Amino acid sequence: MPDTHPIHAKAGFISDMDGVIYHGNTLLPGANEFIAWLTAAGKKYLFLTNSSERSPRELSEKLARMGLQVPADCFYTSAMATASFLASQCPGGSCYVIGEPGLTNALYEAGFSMNDASPDYVVVGETRGYNYDRIRHAVQLVRKGARLIGTNPDLTGPTERGIVPATGSLIAPIELAGGRKAYFTGKPNPLMMRSALQKLGCRREETAIIGDRMDTDILAGIEAGIDTILVLSGVTAQADLPRFAYRPDHVFATLGHIVSGLPAS
Repeated sequence: MPDTHPIHAKAGFISDMDGVIYHGNTLLPGANEFIAWLTAAGKKYLFLTNSSERSPRELSEKLARMGLQVPADCFYTSAMATASFLASQCPGGSCYVIGEPGLTNALYEAGFSMNDASPDYVVVGETRGYNYDRIRHAVQLVRKGARLIGTNPDLTGPTERGIVPATGSLIAPIELAGGRKAYFTGKPNPLMMRSALQKLGCRREETAIIGDRMDTDILAGIEAGIDTILVLSGVTAQADLPRFAYRPDHVFATLGHIVSGLPAS
């Protein structure tokens, strides 16, 4: 397919997943077409997700169940970014984790142990195992000196059933009662973007980032000096754009419209 839009000249693409590729277990329009185009055009690509629930292998298997074949090494998660950051700050440290196995496993692989008595860090990610007892215990640990880490600052996330609370919302009670502000390692943290570019193997000038969130995906690209593409298949609508002090470089309805080069009206 000949290039029909300037964005097609980019050598590499960093793409969000939730709200871009899928909602929950529902594949979004254009995802198949977009991945086929990336492969046929010889583009480098990396799926960069603020979700910390699943490992790269699990994400690869999830897409395979939807009919998309993407190798596990094409994923980089906020759990991996969190583990890398903590390993650089406190090698061999310990954590109390409120999160799913994708986060716990990434921390184990980075050399961390789990500790519910006197951890170096309290780490919070997306989870369905969220309850008052765990919040209370996390608050006590933070007040005793454990440092508070969030895998990402997202307040909400899209699913096939609608918008649900994400890490930024889940960690808020711990921040308020613990008297500490969390440090977030996921997008738009420049540390995650630098790691993504290194893994992708592209310079920022030849890369574009695709996402559905203005406050994480698009802001991450702007702060990293990467061209930004907003797709309107997730949490951000066209009518929301005037609320922000910054704008994406390009706006498309779906991933399929990136391939066709037809911007959102």
